[in-house]
Amino acid sequence: MTRRAESYLQNYFVISIAAELTGLHPQTLRIYERKGLVLPARTSGGSRRYSQDDIDMLIRIQELRESGLNLAGVKKVLLLESEIKVLKEQIAAV
Repeated sequence: MTRRAESYLQNYFVISIAAELTGLHPQTLRIYERKGLVLPARTSGGSRRYSQDDIDMLIRIQELRESGLNLAGVKKVLLLESEIKVLKEQIAAV
């Protein structure tokens, strides 16, 4: 199945449900989006649609914030985690 086909099969959540699932306020989700920490899909009307991957990322952000990191620190940790994941995939492929 293609990545595009998989995306159609994913569940998407409106901002109020995403907030409820993560325990965060909807305004916090908007701030995280403005900071580039999470990028939910948008409908043609502009409404946010959060995927399960977005929910998982919001939970990870919350964990990092609770450990004392500010948003700049969270962004750096997420970037480093992403780079580590890519490098592990490259090593596994060799």
